[in-house]
Amino acid sequence: MRKLIVNADDFGRHVLINDAVIQGHVEGCITSATLMPSAAAFDDAVTKAAAHPSLGVGVHLTLIGEKPLLPPEQIPSLVDENGQLAEKYPQFMARFFKGAVSLKEVRAELAAQIQKVVDSGLRITHIDSHQHLHVLPGIIDIALELAAAHQIKAVRIPSVPLGFTGGYSCTPGQFVGRSGLIFLAALARRKARQRGFRTPDHFFGIVAGGGLREESFLEILRKLPAGSTEIMIHPGTDNQALAAACGWAHQFEEELQTALSSQAKALLKERSITLASFRDIP
Repeated sequence: MRKLIVNADDFGRHVLINDAVIQGHVEGCITSATLMPSAAAFDDAVTKAAAHPSLGVGVHLTLIGEKPLLPPEQIPSLVDENGQLAEKYPQFMARFFKGAVSLKEVRAELAAQIQKVVDSGLRITHIDSHQHLHVLPGIIDIALELAAAHQIKAVRIPSVPLGFTGGYSCTPGQFVGRSGLIFLAALARRKARQRGFRTPDHFFGIVAGGGLREESFLEILRKLPAGSTEIMIHPGTDNQALAAACGWAHQFEEELQTALSSQAKALLKERSITLASFRDIP
Protein backbone atom coordinates (compact mmCIF):
# COMPACT_ATOMS: atom_id res chain seq x y z
CA MET A 1 0.00 0.00 0.00
CA ARG A 2 1.21 3.49 -0.86
CA LYS A 3 -0.23 6.60 0.80
CA LEU A 4 0.88 10.04 -0.35
CA ILE A 5 0.60 13.32 1.54
CA VAL A 6 1.31 16.42 -0.54
CA ASN A 7 1.72 19.18 2.04
CA ALA A 8 1.82 22.88 1.15
CA ASP A 9 3.92 24.87 3.62
CA ASP A 10 3.50 28.56 4.56
CA PHE A 11 -0.32 28.53 4.44
CA GLY A 12 -1.38 31.94 5.75
CA ARG A 13 1.78 33.75 4.69
CA HIS A 14 0.05 35.55 1.80
CA VAL A 15 -3.37 35.43 0.15
CA LEU A 16 -1.70 34.36 -3.11
CA ILE A 17 -0.26 31.35 -1.31
CA ASN A 18 -3.63 30.61 0.26
CA ASP A 19 -5.32 30.76 -3.14
CA ALA A 20 -2.75 28.37 -4.59
CA VAL A 21 -3.18 25.90 -1.73
CA ILE A 22 -6.93 25.75 -2.26
CA GLN A 23 -6.62 25.51 -6.04
CA GLY A 24 -4.05 22.74 -5.67
CA HIS A 25 -6.34 20.91 -3.28
CA VAL A 26 -9.52 21.23 -5.34
CA GLU A 27 -7.97 20.64 -8.75
CA GLY A 28 -4.76 18.79 -8.01
CA CYS A 29 -2.77 16.65 -5.59
CA ILE A 30 -2.46 18.88 -2.49
CA THR A 31 -3.97 17.07 0.48
CA SER A 32 -2.56 19.02 3.41
CA ALA A 33 -1.23 22.43 4.40
CA THR A 34 0.54 23.86 7.40
CA LEU A 35 -0.65 27.16 8.79
CA MET A 36 1.76 29.89 9.96
CA PRO A 37 0.16 31.30 13.13
CA SER A 38 1.74 34.76 13.04
CA ALA A 39 1.57 35.32 9.29
CA ALA A 40 -0.31 38.22 7.70
CA ALA A 41 -2.94 36.17 5.85
CA PHE A 42 -3.72 33.79 8.73
CA ASP A 43 -7.41 34.74 8.98
CA ASP A 44 -7.87 34.35 5.22
CA ALA A 45 -6.28 30.89 5.37
CA VAL A 46 -8.56 29.84 8.24
CA THR A 47 -11.64 30.94 6.30
CA LYS A 48 -10.54 29.08 3.17
CA ALA A 49 -9.60 25.93 5.10
CA ALA A 50 -12.91 25.90 6.95
CA ALA A 51 -14.68 25.93 3.58
CA HIS A 52 -12.64 22.89 2.47
CA PRO A 53 -12.73 20.39 5.37
CA SER A 54 -11.12 17.65 3.25
CA LEU A 55 -7.86 19.64 3.40
CA GLY A 56 -5.70 18.50 6.30
CA VAL A 57 -4.36 21.45 8.29
CA GLY A 58 -1.31 21.41 10.53
CA VAL A 59 0.65 24.02 12.49
CA HIS A 60 3.77 25.43 10.82
CA LEU A 61 5.76 26.33 13.95
CA THR A 62 7.73 29.48 13.18
CA LEU A 63 10.86 30.75 14.93
CA ILE A 64 12.37 32.70 12.02
CA GLY A 65 11.27 34.94 9.18
CA GLU A 66 8.09 36.30 10.77
CA LYS A 67 7.02 38.39 13.71
CA PRO A 68 6.40 36.54 16.98
CA LEU A 69 2.99 36.17 18.56
CA LEU A 70 4.20 37.03 22.06
CA PRO A 71 5.38 40.54 23.01
CA PRO A 72 9.12 40.87 22.34
CA GLU A 73 9.86 41.63 25.99
CA GLN A 74 8.62 38.14 26.90
CA ILE A 75 10.98 36.38 24.47
CA PRO A 76 14.12 38.56 24.26
CA SER A 77 16.41 35.71 23.18
CA LEU A 78 14.27 35.07 20.08
CA VAL A 79 14.01 38.60 18.69
CA ASP A 80 16.25 41.39 17.42
CA GLU A 81 16.28 45.04 18.42
CA ASN A 82 13.17 45.59 16.30
CA GLY A 83 11.21 42.84 18.02
CA GLN A 84 11.39 40.53 14.99
CA LEU A 85 12.37 36.87 14.88
CA ALA A 86 15.68 36.06 13.16
CA GLU A 87 15.35 36.67 9.43
CA LYS A 88 17.16 33.51 8.28
CA TYR A 89 17.86 30.12 9.82
CA PRO A 90 21.70 30.50 9.92
CA GLN A 91 21.26 33.45 12.29
CA PHE A 92 19.00 31.40 14.54
CA MET A 93 21.27 28.33 14.40
CA ALA A 94 24.36 30.37 15.33
CA ARG A 95 22.64 31.73 18.41
CA PHE A 96 21.05 28.38 19.26
CA PHE A 97 24.29 26.42 19.27
CA LYS A 98 26.02 29.15 21.30
CA GLY A 99 23.36 28.67 23.97
CA ALA A 100 21.92 32.15 23.41
CA VAL A 101 18.38 30.93 22.75
CA SER A 102 16.18 30.30 25.79
CA LEU A 103 14.21 27.05 25.47
CA LYS A 104 11.77 28.44 28.03
CA GLU A 105 11.02 31.29 25.63
CA VAL A 106 10.81 28.86 22.69
CA ARG A 107 8.22 26.87 24.63
CA ALA A 108 6.18 30.00 25.39
CA GLU A 109 6.16 31.22 21.77
CA LEU A 110 5.35 27.82 20.28
CA ALA A 111 2.61 27.26 22.85
CA ALA A 112 1.03 30.56 21.80
CA GLN A 113 1.27 29.61 18.14
CA ILE A 114 -0.41 26.22 18.58
CA GLN A 115 -3.09 27.76 20.79
CA LYS A 116 -3.92 30.33 18.12
CA VAL A 117 -4.57 27.59 15.56
CA VAL A 118 -6.56 25.58 18.10
CA ASP A 119 -8.67 28.67 18.83
CA SER A 120 -9.44 29.04 15.10
CA GLY A 121 -11.65 25.97 15.35
CA LEU A 122 -9.78 24.02 12.67
CA ARG A 123 -9.02 20.39 13.34
CA ILE A 124 -5.23 20.14 13.55
CA THR A 125 -3.73 17.10 11.85
CA HIS A 126 -0.02 17.52 12.64
CA ILE A 127 2.89 19.82 13.37
CA ASP A 128 5.95 20.79 11.36
CA SER A 129 8.04 23.94 11.22
CA HIS A 130 9.46 26.70 9.07
CA GLN A 131 12.95 25.59 7.95
CA HIS A 132 12.50 22.34 9.93
CA LEU A 133 13.68 23.91 13.20
CA HIS A 134 11.39 21.62 15.22
CA VAL A 135 13.91 18.76 14.85
CA LEU A 136 16.65 20.64 16.73
CA PRO A 137 17.69 19.09 20.09
CA GLY A 138 15.50 20.44 22.85
CA ILE A 139 13.04 22.04 20.45
CA ILE A 140 11.77 18.64 19.30
CA ASP A 141 10.97 17.75 22.91
CA ILE A 142 9.04 21.00 23.35
CA ALA A 143 7.17 20.53 20.08
CA LEU A 144 6.13 16.97 20.92
CA GLU A 145 5.09 17.92 24.45
CA LEU A 146 2.91 20.77 23.22
CA ALA A 147 1.40 18.65 20.45
CA ALA A 148 0.57 15.87 22.91
CA ALA A 149 -1.09 18.37 25.24
CA HIS A 150 -3.45 19.32 22.40
CA GLN A 151 -3.91 15.72 21.22
CA ILE A 152 -2.20 16.45 17.91
CA LYS A 153 -1.10 13.00 16.85
CA ALA A 154 1.32 13.40 13.91
CA VAL A 155 4.57 15.20 13.14
CA ARG A 156 6.69 15.80 10.05
CA ILE A 157 10.05 14.06 9.91
CA PRO A 158 12.04 15.90 7.18
CA SER A 159 14.44 13.07 6.40
CA VAL A 160 14.88 13.72 2.69
CA PRO A 161 16.99 11.04 0.94
CA LEU A 162 20.57 12.27 0.71
CA GLY A 163 20.73 11.59 -3.02
CA PHE A 164 17.51 13.43 -3.87
CA THR A 165 18.15 16.96 -5.14
CA GLY A 166 15.11 17.43 -7.38
CA GLY A 167 17.34 18.11 -10.36
CA TYR A 168 19.30 20.95 -8.71
CA SER A 169 23.04 21.06 -8.09
CA CYS A 170 24.10 20.51 -4.49
CA THR A 171 27.08 22.45 -3.15
CA PRO A 172 29.40 20.89 -0.54
CA GLY A 173 27.91 23.19 2.08
CA GLN A 174 24.37 22.15 1.16
CA PHE A 175 25.42 18.49 1.26
CA VAL A 176 26.73 18.94 4.81
CA GLY A 177 23.52 20.73 5.79
CA ARG A 178 21.36 17.98 4.30
CA SER A 179 23.40 15.35 6.14
CA GLY A 180 22.89 17.19 9.42
CA LEU A 181 19.16 17.50 8.80
CA ILE A 182 18.89 13.77 8.07
CA PHE A 183 20.72 12.96 11.32
CA LEU A 184 18.53 15.27 13.42
CA ALA A 185 15.39 14.00 11.68
CA ALA A 186 16.30 10.42 12.56
CA LEU A 187 16.63 11.37 16.23
CA ALA A 188 13.32 13.25 16.05
CA ARG A 189 11.58 10.23 14.48
CA ARG A 190 12.78 8.00 17.30
CA LYS A 191 11.49 10.41 19.94
CA ALA A 192 8.18 10.90 18.14
CA ARG A 193 7.50 7.22 17.73
CA GLN A 194 8.51 6.47 21.31
CA ARG A 195 5.78 8.90 22.37
CA GLY A 196 3.21 7.35 20.05
CA PHE A 197 3.15 10.01 17.32
CA ARG A 198 2.35 9.14 13.73
CA THR A 199 5.14 9.93 11.28
CA PRO A 200 5.25 9.31 7.52
CA ASP A 201 7.71 6.60 6.53
CA HIS A 202 9.33 8.72 3.81
CA PHE A 203 9.83 12.41 2.95
CA PHE A 204 10.66 14.32 -0.22
CA GLY A 205 11.02 18.04 -0.84
CA ILE A 206 13.48 20.65 -2.01
CA VAL A 207 15.38 21.65 1.13
CA ALA A 208 18.05 23.85 -0.49
CA GLY A 209 16.04 26.32 -2.56
CA GLY A 210 14.33 25.99 -5.91
CA GLY A 211 10.91 24.50 -6.54
CA LEU A 212 9.67 20.96 -7.02
CA ARG A 213 9.50 20.60 -10.79
CA GLU A 214 6.94 18.39 -12.49
CA GLU A 215 9.58 15.99 -13.80
CA SER A 216 10.97 15.49 -10.29
CA PHE A 217 7.48 14.96 -8.89
CA LEU A 218 6.76 12.35 -11.56
CA GLU A 219 10.06 10.60 -10.82
CA ILE A 220 9.14 10.41 -7.12
CA LEU A 221 5.75 8.92 -8.01
CA ARG A 222 7.32 6.34 -10.34
CA LYS A 223 9.62 5.15 -7.54
CA LEU A 224 7.33 5.83 -4.57
CA PRO A 225 8.11 3.22 -1.89
CA ALA A 226 5.52 1.28 0.04
CA GLY A 227 4.11 2.87 3.17
CA SER A 228 3.32 6.55 3.75
CA THR A 229 5.20 9.43 2.12
CA GLU A 230 5.07 13.19 2.56
CA ILE A 231 6.06 15.52 -0.26
CA MET A 232 6.61 19.15 0.77
CA ILE A 233 5.81 21.98 -1.65
CA HIS A 234 5.46 25.77 -1.57
CA PRO A 235 2.85 26.82 -4.14
CA GLY A 236 1.75 30.33 -5.05
CA THR A 237 0.06 32.18 -7.88
CA ASP A 238 2.39 35.12 -8.63
CA ASN A 239 6.17 34.74 -8.33
CA GLN A 240 6.91 38.45 -8.62
CA ALA A 241 4.37 39.59 -6.06
CA LEU A 242 5.31 36.85 -3.60
CA ALA A 243 9.03 37.49 -3.97
CA ALA A 244 8.43 41.13 -3.06
CA ALA A 245 6.15 40.30 -0.14
CA CYS A 246 8.07 37.34 1.29
CA GLY A 247 11.65 38.27 0.40
CA TRP A 248 12.08 34.91 -1.31
CA ALA A 249 12.65 34.48 -5.05
CA HIS A 250 10.97 31.09 -5.21
CA GLN A 251 9.26 29.24 -8.07
CA PHE A 252 5.82 29.38 -6.45
CA GLU A 253 3.91 29.16 -9.72
CA GLU A 254 5.94 26.17 -10.93
CA GLU A 255 5.17 24.25 -7.75
CA LEU A 256 1.47 24.97 -8.14
CA GLN A 257 1.58 23.63 -11.69
CA THR A 258 3.40 20.56 -10.38
CA ALA A 259 0.53 19.93 -7.97
CA LEU A 260 -1.95 20.33 -10.83
CA SER A 261 -0.10 17.98 -13.19
CA SER A 262 -2.35 15.73 -15.26
CA GLN A 263 0.54 13.29 -15.70
CA ALA A 264 0.84 13.04 -11.94
CA LYS A 265 -2.86 12.26 -11.62
CA ALA A 266 -2.46 9.48 -14.19
CA LEU A 267 0.53 8.03 -12.32
CA LEU A 268 -1.35 8.06 -9.03
CA LYS A 269 -4.05 5.92 -10.62
CA GLU A 270 -1.61 3.70 -12.51
CA ARG A 271 0.45 2.93 -9.39
CA SER A 272 -2.55 2.66 -7.04
CA ILE A 273 -1.24 5.52 -4.88
CA THR A 274 -3.80 6.82 -2.39
CA LEU A 275 -3.79 10.54 -1.65
CA ALA A 276 -3.98 11.12 2.11
CA SER A 277 -3.35 13.61 4.89
CA PHE A 278 -1.60 13.19 8.21
CA ARG A 279 -4.81 12.02 9.85
CA ASP A 280 -4.71 8.96 7.55
CA ILE A 281 -1.28 7.71 8.66
CA PRO A 282 -1.65 4.33 10.42
